[in-house]
Amino acid sequence: MINNREVLETNKMIEKDNLDVRTITIGISLLSCMTSDINELNNNIYNKITTISSKLDETALKIEKEYGIPIVNRRIAVTPIGIVGSSACKSVDDFVSIAKTLDKAATKVGADLIGGFSALVSEGMTDSDEMLIKSIPKALTNTNRVCSSINLGSTKDGINMDAVRLMGETLLEVANLSKDRDSVDCMKLVVFCNAPDNNPFMAGAFHGVTGGDAVINVGVSGPGVVRKALESVRGESFEVLCEKIKTTAFKVTRVGQLVAKEASKMLSIPFGIVDLSLAPTPAIGDSVADILCEIGLEYAGAPGTTAALALLNDQVKKGGVMASSYVGGLSGAFIPVSEDQGMINAAEAGAITLEKLEAMTCVCSVGLDMIAIPGSTKATTISGIIADEMALGMINQKTTAVRLIPVIGKDVGDSVEFGGLFGYAPIMPVNKFSCDDFVNRRGRIPAPIHSFKN
Repeated sequence: MINNREVLETNKMIEKDNLDVRTITIGISLLSCMTSDINELNNNIYNKITTISSKLDETALKIEKEYGIPIVNRRIAVTPIGIVGSSACKSVDDFVSIAKTLDKAATKVGADLIGGFSALVSEGMTDSDEMLIKSIPKALTNTNRVCSSINLGSTKDGINMDAVRLMGETLLEVANLSKDRDSVDCMKLVVFCNAPDNNPFMAGAFHGVTGGDAVINVGVSGPGVVRKALESVRGESFEVLCEKIKTTAFKVTRVGQLVAKEASKMLSIPFGIVDLSLAPTPAIGDSVADILCEIGLEYAGAPGTTAALALLNDQVKKGGVMASSYVGGLSGAFIPVSEDQGMINAAEAGAITLEKLEAMTCVCSVGLDMIAIPGSTKATTISGIIADEMALGMINQKTTAVRLIPVIGKDVGDSVEFGGLFGYAPIMPVNKFSCDDFVNRRGRIPAPIHSFKN
């Protein structure tokens, strides 16, 4: 039972430590919209999204006013369009038309972002899936709110290397089409291994095909709260440190549970999950890297960083899971570079590299996130980086992801400004040795032996 005392207890966290509900996300199944006629499909999609989400913004504002809890984003996630458009889409332009419909619907209901321009291709690509992937550059550069994700691998299926190769080429095309804006549209594209069905965080959100007609998912973020709490246990043992993280994560997750329940009741949509992910912002103090420094590191990237991050991620999950009926999604710690001032500082100081970030993703919430790289990076090199991250997810039976931004016209030593929650980032160096022959092999990397569990 959530009571007013718990709500009042969070006021200090909200006012002083950047606690917020990062998003209320309505997941919507579009399976009932499917038809073989593209115009009819677009009409069905628009009508269903705008009907179900018509009170999304109004509801978020009511909750903010009643409880004083900031809700930063209103978002929508839909069934992967690679499935929804499989019968009606006969060309790349057909898929682009769906992206425009999603954008129009999101704008109509006041949603900041809409996810689900997605395909699930871990085992293989249908013609529809491949067509959707090839439509991504045009779709993202012709819309403002649409986000795209592709699941390239899983522990059960292995890694679809044909799709990995295609995504390296696709990412560079997105970068080139938005080069006049520092390749900013790459921020709306992410690739996964073991993508979760329900995930309120963009760019990877989509509504799982096994889900109901609609669901409410809430994403909570509180790195500033955790960092502040740890100030009181400086020099204490690991046991004391872990207990402080767990109790803080519990309180933060209770805020998400409250908002999710209220939104579910007001919208008459079932409650799905609370995703407790320590997702940073460029605001000073709202940084996962700063938590690692509070634990005892000079910079994120120093020796001990992976161990400190593993500890943080595990204790966040342990505290959060007791605070909500359903904790899911990506829950844990995000380590994006551009959105985290502490990570930016570490990159600029030379304390952290792409290789160290890759090692850290073995124990963090997702993977290589919001990392700016030279625009001259080859497509095969990007595919090689993606393949490495997919392998970490496949072998370790966890979700991993890659969101790289090849900034056309910029190189190591430069920086790029994205603005708002996306912050800015130094261009990070990339290993220049070739992986062309590896990436250009055809087929699929098989699933690991430990995937065969029945």
